[in-house]
Amino acid sequence: MGPLPERGFPCRGRMEQDMSELVKVALDAMGGDNAPSQIVQGAIEAVRADGRVKVYLVGDQDRIGEALSALGPYPEHRVEIVHASEVIETAEPPVNAIRKKKDSSIVKGLMLVKAGECDAFVSAGSTGAVLVGGQVLVGRAKGVERPPLAPLIPTEKGAALLIDCGANVDARPSHLVQFARMGSIYMENVMGVKNPRVAIVNIGAEEEKGNALVKETFPLLKECQDIHFIGSIEARDIPAGYADVVVCEAFVGNVILKLYEGVGGTLIRKVKAGMMTSLRSKIGALLVKPALKETLKAFDLEEYGGAPLLGLKGLVVKTHGSSGPVEIRNTILQCVTFGQQDIIGKIQSSIAKAASGTAKEEGN
Repeated sequence: MGPLPERGFPCRGRMEQDMSELVKVALDAMGGDNAPSQIVQGAIEAVRADGRVKVYLVGDQDRIGEALSALGPYPEHRVEIVHASEVIETAEPPVNAIRKKKDSSIVKGLMLVKAGECDAFVSAGSTGAVLVGGQVLVGRAKGVERPPLAPLIPTEKGAALLIDCGANVDARPSHLVQFARMGSIYMENVMGVKNPRVAIVNIGAEEEKGNALVKETFPLLKECQDIHFIGSIEARDIPAGYADVVVCEAFVGNVILKLYEGVGGTLIRKVKAGMMTSLRSKIGALLVKPALKETLKAFDLEEYGGAPLLGLKGLVVKTHGSSGPVEIRNTILQCVTFGQQDIIGKIQSSIAKAASGTAKEEGN
């Protein structure tokens, strides 16, 4: 692992910092549908935008080098290539792939975080491998029962955190309570939402509704003094922004996320098609285009970055397999805020405090 030649490129954006103070992000350059060219492009856009970040591009050094050569000047002292000769494909069994492909871009990137050489790992590759590798290689933070995958989703009132959306399909009530605590910490410290509203996904607003998991979890969340629990939320109210942290187990969360993506994409296509149906509609489209573009941008999932796997000893973030430069850039910049706000330390402190309170109650 070595630095690329220096070009003396001036930083665009935030001022350069001492190398020891940089947030170091390992990026799986070979993961996703658009690897490595668009993944590498997103990394370069991130280091151009923020002088506080350094990116380690993990993957085939020749292909990464070709992608870099097409991008023009950039601050090369904040970009390094870490060669990895293998790639974990999406269809591979995650556990076997992590065990056998030690020289894959995912494993080597995660090992950089485990060794403390990097602060975060980002990948658009195999979700299963990232989830398994994150827990096995990086490891869970002390006291965390199950690390949840938590993407930001657009709502009418800004971004909300959907937690969990894919890591724990058979969660227990105690897991969901920890999800609520971790989600609150993330939204308050990374997204700047004061006293974030927490809700559990349900089929009605009444407390007595829901399946066994929701019914058992609801009173536990009501007792939590360190979160702002507002009760149940129905799926139709999520886009309206009624909650900042939307708690559920992974099966429900994944269905919500995929439906979100599907409906959003369909609506955008229908709007665009409708604007092209006649001369009058085309003229109208030209008039509303600037405002419409800005509105649709707020509902573009790429603008919100990737989904962190919260509750690990280091930061691991999964982006969409179709991620382009915008999502990769925003995910890397998201890692900067995560690291500087010490989210991992705050999660551990919150979990430890809750466990201490439970122990005292049981002792009494």
